[in-house]
Amino acid sequence: MAKKTVDDIQVKGKRVLVRCDFNVPMKDGKITNDKRIVAALPTIKKLIADGGKVILCSHLGKPKNGPEEKFSLAPVAVRLSELLGQEVVFANDDNVVGENAKAAVAAMKDGDVVLLQNTRFRAEETKNGEAFSKDLASLADAYVDDAFGSCHRAHCSTAGVTAYTSPNVAGYLIGKELSIMGKALENADRPFVAVLGGAKIEDKLNVINNLLEKVDTLIIGGGMAFTFLKAKGYEVGKSLLDESKIDYCKDMMAKAAEKGVKLLLPIDTVCAAGFPDPIDGPVETTIVDSDKIPADMEGLDIGPKSRELFADAVKSAKTVVWNGPMGVFENPTLAQGTLAVAQAMADSDAVTIIGGGDSAAAVEQMGLGAKMTHISTGGGASLEFLEGKTLPGVACLDEK
Repeated sequence: MAKKTVDDIQVKGKRVLVRCDFNVPMKDGKITNDKRIVAALPTIKKLIADGGKVILCSHLGKPKNGPEEKFSLAPVAVRLSELLGQEVVFANDDNVVGENAKAAVAAMKDGDVVLLQNTRFRAEETKNGEAFSKDLASLADAYVDDAFGSCHRAHCSTAGVTAYTSPNVAGYLIGKELSIMGKALENADRPFVAVLGGAKIEDKLNVINNLLEKVDTLIIGGGMAFTFLKAKGYEVGKSLLDESKIDYCKDMMAKAAEKGVKLLLPIDTVCAAGFPDPIDGPVETTIVDSDKIPADMEGLDIGPKSRELFADAVKSAKTVVWNGPMGVFENPTLAQGTLAVAQAMADSDAVTIIGGGDSAAAVEQMGLGAKMTHISTGGGASLEFLEGKTLPGVACLDEK
């Protein structure tokens, strides 16, 4: 886990390629949320202050057929200029490392900033192609990865480029992720409680298996809980169910018992006749014990007894990691389970870590983000981290 960071290198007079996560939401060519841009500022400002020539790159969206104007990073350059209080030169090259980029980099003075065009305008980016990796490296004397949200992908700008650059170090965002999440998984203050939710059990198979080796208590809610309830012999009505994973759930319950890990499942369930349409529309609900879900009903949130059970477990912890909501949190009627877990974490003195994605969205939506120790900037990357996987964009960085 101990990787070199921007604090460990000298960049004065050097060209530094920085992989950021500028995959921001856009509407009609305007940025609707600049949080990811703001999150990159500490690393960028550090490199500017140290006299580096700062060359930024990122992907935006999923262009399918090469360059598409709607996925241009031009609006990001404008917003970055405003936030930094200095001009960020946008190198508008469909080839990413074309004549505009080369000329812009050649003209840089110490402390200048250039932003390259969307790395996914080159088809080789997602295939980790050698030619594009070399093109990116040709612009730089050093490489900094500060895009935790993309570091689980072996792409040219997150991994391939590092074969041709040196030094290769982490920015502050990745450094923080590795420090906080790494400690939680390898040397957590105990009791250590993990909370998993979300719709699909398939997404969390390896996470459950890995966490059972590390935690004292594992809480499972959300849509994925119903396959566990079915594995216990309960009927789950029209609730989400993955028949192919029932034996897996039985194995995991047996593993928890063998390891002495407390595995908590919902003991009551908020049910409705069907999924709300629209998702935030009115919905009639009834609360039943989790072993008594009617055949014509669908479980959509944990009930009040489960909220209390889960909250008590969270409050007794010294470390809590949470990934995945407890129900359909986008609907006010069905958000109470997710809110209960979020509030228990906010009220706790524990180290509280939110694993990105829907959990992060829920916590922010509920106004509790500031009360958490850490909210991960990468949902997919944090999941793979919890699985115990090696992240390609981290593995290729220099060791301390």
